[in-house]
Amino acid sequence: MNNAILPNIILASGKEQSLRRFHPWVFSGAIKKINGNPKDGDMVEVFSSQSQYLGTGHYQNGSIAVRIVSFTRIEPGRQFWQSKIRDAYNYRAMLGITDNERTNVYRLVYGEGDGLPGLIIDYYNGSAVFQAHSIGMHREREAIAGALKEIYGDKLKSVYDKSHESIAERYAGHISNGYIFGNDAEKQVRENGNLFSIDWEEGQKTGFFIDQRENRKLVGEFAGGKKVLDCFCYAGGFSVYALKGGASEVHSVDSSRTAIELADRNIALNFAGKANQTSRVADAFDYLKESRGEFDIIVTDPPAFAKHRDAKHSAIMGYKRLNALAISAVKPGGLVFTFSCSQVVDRNLFNGAVTAAALEAGRNVRIMHRLSQPPDHPVSIFHPEGEYLKGLMLFVE
Repeated sequence: MNNAILPNIILASGKEQSLRRFHPWVFSGAIKKINGNPKDGDMVEVFSSQSQYLGTGHYQNGSIAVRIVSFTRIEPGRQFWQSKIRDAYNYRAMLGITDNERTNVYRLVYGEGDGLPGLIIDYYNGSAVFQAHSIGMHREREAIAGALKEIYGDKLKSVYDKSHESIAERYAGHISNGYIFGNDAEKQVRENGNLFSIDWEEGQKTGFFIDQRENRKLVGEFAGGKKVLDCFCYAGGFSVYALKGGASEVHSVDSSRTAIELADRNIALNFAGKANQTSRVADAFDYLKESRGEFDIIVTDPPAFAKHRDAKHSAIMGYKRLNALAISAVKPGGLVFTFSCSQVVDRNLFNGAVTAAALEAGRNVRIMHRLSQPPDHPVSIFHPEGEYLKGLMLFVE
């Protein structure tokens, strides 16, 4: 494609500063003029009001009007996507997770953290799950699948597109989830030697919460001889690690029967029915109210309480209420592992909600660790919004 024919986005005076700081988003309110009549998903070039080139990215009619994929002029074709995906792969190879006998599940592409805003790719033991959060990235799915085949070779058995739930509704109505390459493949993975059954077709997100890998490991390290409650357990990740770490007993709780069935399947994969573990379809808030003084370790890893800014206040109140219950319920000298994956609730707001919860519970609490997402979910220093997972490991007297 010839750059000369790309539509142009001209910013209003003074609105170029964020791009000069390499923040990859152009908001619709910053645009003064559009030349070339771009459609949703078209590649465009962005210029300052002084006609200085700023970047190239995908256009989409919405609050975030352009997602920048390059701050230098490019030829946005097959070679460009191969180079970007290769860079993401090489970074994971440097981390030591692309050829690891104990772990064969990881995030290959994390949006802005890999210079590919609007794109998530998770790798599951030979299968790649592609999830576009922008129309432009979805339109590039064949080129990106080709890049994956080029990089992985025969190791890659399938590429599954799971974008229907993550993309703009006006576009989602014209697409469906399905295999771009290959077909139904092996859906069992290893994470730090633990086995998990993955359902990327019907499960939440891309099928598994890969971002909690290091935090699950930490729970396992403290679980020996302890009675553990895993709230919002989903696939039972924290439960499996706690049992592997020698927990005396584990209770896995989720309001979804489907999630509990998946957790039970993963417990059976690892322990063949010999684990001291109980599953319960229940509301975590209600379960915590009934469990005061029963557990040595409580894990609360709820779904996002806020997916947009309008819900931020109610989310903070939700985190306060949940943590007050957990801090009140845990045994004296016990541990609470608490998390938020709500991007609009930043670390300071989350910490404030937990502090307010400790005050309400009337117990002395010490922070042992501040927890986050693992390095295969990298945060660009120019896009701090990429740090969505916040957590605290608390000691409760």
